[in-house]
Amino acid sequence: MTTALAVTSPDHVLSPPDRHTPGAHVFRPPEDQPLEVALAQTQSLVDQYGYLVVVHPHTLTTAYLHRLHALRALLESDRIALIPSRLPPLGIGVLVRQLRQLSLCEFSPGVLGSAARLLTHYVHAGALLGSVARLDQVPVSLTAHAKSWLPGAQFAVTTAPGPQLVRLGAKDARPLAGPQFATRLTIAPGTLASDWPRSTLAAQWRVTDVQEERLPADSAAWWGTGKVTEFAAAIADLPVLHQLVSSVRRDTCRWCGLELLGDRCAFCDAGLARPEPDGPAGHAPAPGVAALPAQTELTAPASATGHGPLGPGAAAPAGPPPAGPGDPYAPGPQAAGAADLRPAVHQGIPRS
Repeated sequence: MTTALAVTSPDHVLSPPDRHTPGAHVFRPPEDQPLEVALAQTQSLVDQYGYLVVVHPHTLTTAYLHRLHALRALLESDRIALIPSRLPPLGIGVLVRQLRQLSLCEFSPGVLGSAARLLTHYVHAGALLGSVARLDQVPVSLTAHAKSWLPGAQFAVTTAPGPQLVRLGAKDARPLAGPQFATRLTIAPGTLASDWPRSTLAAQWRVTDVQEERLPADSAAWWGTGKVTEFAAAIADLPVLHQLVSSVRRDTCRWCGLELLGDRCAFCDAGLARPEPDGPAGHAPAPGVAALPAQTELTAPASATGHGPLGPGAAAPAGPPPAGPGDPYAPGPQAAGAADLRPAVHQGIPRS
């Protein structure tokens, strides 16, 4: 393990799926921890592991964000990656748990840091709400706002990978669109008493199992109501996670030299060089960057055949659909069946 993981709230460190999965360091807010203590802890993590990936919510307070940047600047270290996430609180915990699993594999620090952005597109995160009157994470119609005042009204909402809002019990209520690949559903019950996520949602999304966690302390503020139960469905199988990350093309950061997935380095934030114009006919690819041929089918990685970090004889089950041609990490059209869920090797990733 050459990369340590850190978070900004203990609620983002969920129960490990097995005894081998490492934990994550928890930073404390500036008002709760002196700078010299946080500095010593950060230095110790970098000295022990080599690299540090810090995942934090994009809603982190300005003072807390300044503290993280101050630690990185004072240590003059390019081995610390600060990665903001727009996932809701429980979704961040699920994402960090996936990164904790992957930290035991042979991935380099740059790839592991970039994987946070990749895996975000495969997390289906949302909540069951008793009111959407103060919800600003997804578009809310005037009708939904008005119906929030009805006694017993409940709304199912997802923010990732896309916004959805459904009022439960309505005649025209439609099921929430969910993952078309095998996932584990993590639920964090709050004050809103309902068995809907565990029974109805789990059946609609055809999850492999359901796990319960405590509700994060900042969920009420994030969702705009204290009547909330959070849920998040994500890939739980380490061989599938390994196959998904392995299937994406890797590049070398032109600034710090680390490997990266996509178009930006997780550690120094440098983007890949854009292709230079090659006359009026079009653009030539940048030096050392392959063109964009058709995708090819992925063969099982070494770890899935028993020669890598996943252990002997571990079979790689089918994974989620590959990233599409728009956003370097955005999933393509979802497959119809398990046989179509194998990722494809990316021979090139769009630069814009």
